[in-house]
Amino acid sequence: MARSTSKTMERSGARLSVVQALYEMEISDKGVIEALAEFEAFWIGREVEGIDHPPAEIAFFRDLLRGVVEEQRAIDPQIDGALAAGWSLKRIESVLRAILRAGTYELMFRRDVPARAAISEYVDVAHSFFSGEEPGLVNAVLDKVARDVRGEEFAGLPGSGKS
Repeated sequence: MARSTSKTMERSGARLSVVQALYEMEISDKGVIEALAEFEAFWIGREVEGIDHPPAEIAFFRDLLRGVVEEQRAIDPQIDGALAAGWSLKRIESVLRAILRAGTYELMFRRDVPARAAISEYVDVAHSFFSGEEPGLVNAVLDKVARDVRGEEFAGLPGSGKS
């Protein structure tokens, strides 16, 4: 049981680190290799500027970060389709954009992670950065994405259109 809890916490840490790395890459024009090296050497599981960065499952962190970058052409249109009419991913604040991209990658390409668990995890990540409506937006967008790409997990549930 303790191992499972530890792995869950390390995956949560990996998700948080991926969002931070994606944000860092966007504002600094760093590449994936540089971001991976920096986060693994200096951020993950360490205290930086008085902030504790949780331990992370490194293989999961690497897969998420590389996957979001490599699959961005498939991910971004999926998010755009889930956003409210008149909104596009380009108009979304950069940390929020990183959260949506990482969550959408996981929903589209990591079938080993249950959709509801992934959505919940990224809503938690959003709460780490935002105290307003943003976590609700993450929940709504990722729920829409999940129902589109993993409808079988939602069959028979309210809002699924199937009974």
